[in-house]
Amino acid sequence: MADFDKRAEVTVETMGKVHNPTGAGVRAVSSVAQKKASKVASAVGKNGVNSASSSSNDKHHPDSHGARPGPHRHHHHITDGELETQVKEEGSARRNITRKKTDPAAGGNYDSKSKKMGGAGKGKWDPMDGADSEHLVIDKDDPLYDEEAADDKYILTTAEDAIPTSGEDPTAYDGITDHKVYGPMLTLAEFKLQVAEAVKEYFDASDADEVLRGINELKCREFHPEVVKKAISLSLDKGPREREMISKLLTHLHPTPLADADMEAGFELLLDSLDDLCIDCPDARAMAGSFLARAVVDEVLPPAFLSTRNNSHPGDEVVEKAVGLLSREHCTARLEHVWGPGDGRPVAELKAVIDQLLEEYLLSRELDEAARCVREMSAPHFHHELVKRGVKIAMEKDGRDNKDDAATSSLDAMAALFSFLVKNSIVSEYQVAKGISRLRKLVPDLKLDVPAAAAMLKEFEEMAREGGCLPAQVPVEGN
Repeated sequence: MADFDKRAEVTVETMGKVHNPTGAGVRAVSSVAQKKASKVASAVGKNGVNSASSSSNDKHHPDSHGARPGPHRHHHHITDGELETQVKEEGSARRNITRKKTDPAAGGNYDSKSKKMGGAGKGKWDPMDGADSEHLVIDKDDPLYDEEAADDKYILTTAEDAIPTSGEDPTAYDGITDHKVYGPMLTLAEFKLQVAEAVKEYFDASDADEVLRGINELKCREFHPEVVKKAISLSLDKGPREREMISKLLTHLHPTPLADADMEAGFELLLDSLDDLCIDCPDARAMAGSFLARAVVDEVLPPAFLSTRNNSHPGDEVVEKAVGLLSREHCTARLEHVWGPGDGRPVAELKAVIDQLLEEYLLSRELDEAARCVREMSAPHFHHELVKRGVKIAMEKDGRDNKDDAATSSLDAMAALFSFLVKNSIVSEYQVAKGISRLRKLVPDLKLDVPAAAAMLKEFEEMAREGGCLPAQVPVEGN
């Protein structure tokens, strides 16, 4: 195999010889650059010759600093070497021509950090702006939320020299700081929230002992008057059952943990806030008067409170209503049922109220008043008893008086009452049907007092269907 000479490496110095082997080599500079370089060299030569004369005549030159006022212009003279191609390494086979901008000697290698980016750097993160040192607030619903690490947790402690002079017992003991704690353990807003939750739970469970334990565990004796105000205000937009439960709860909480002073201060807070309560509950003043009278009867509130309040606020209609209720005959027995038949009383008492309601209706024949009394019962599940006892009383009256005239018939008046109640969505058709079904089972016993009981019941069913109390095509149970 023949030996071949190694081909010479192509560099900037030998580049011209490769393309022109016979020549002496061509510099790797364009003709345009050569012309500019020659002009600059001639200008530099002239400046060197006339440097002395130019320095003496500098003040007469138009661009001199002393010829005219204004900014000074410094001219940079470009040398021949600055326009030449820069060589990074000699003898390298790869293309090693680097531009002046990235020449290490001219300014260092290209660095992306010096890049201006678009938008004047608006989207650029500045590590010195302190954003990474800001504390991020985590929402309590966030999976990363740590209740123990929350910043709003605090410990209330009292220094040894801050013990109350009245000899008050400490509320708690802080083992971390080894100090006794005096005063409330919660803020007023937190205490109100806890009391509201306890009262709502009491409406469902009817456990007054649980409410008492909860108030003691809160350890906020200074805020006990708020219990009276909060409990009564929550019951104003409820039914008679809830208001009766609150009256019993106040009796259960007195005198421990709610003392006489706490009760009086609590009712003062309630009376002062009635203007706001009347916005949501227009009957708030009348109900507050009933609560005052009931509290006096239950010996939760002293009678002197009413006279004191009347002296400080003369003409207060709430106090006047309470005094009026207490001035009635047999006020104690009446105020025990001040909230009406729907206060959760036993079934026997509820039946007595139903009989009284029906008797008064048959005497007055006022549908609106009877409907109001049925609403106040707050016992929609017990309306079938109202239907059964109403038809029974009407049959006994007509059978005893032998009345067949529709204008004076008690049975016809009772059919009109139940039709009115069903049309106003006070009593459901199901309750009417259930009451008549129960009455059918009592017909054999009713015949002993009213021989025509079966015929009269059938007549009532026809009138009820005509009045819309019973579905026309749905048979009543027991047929």
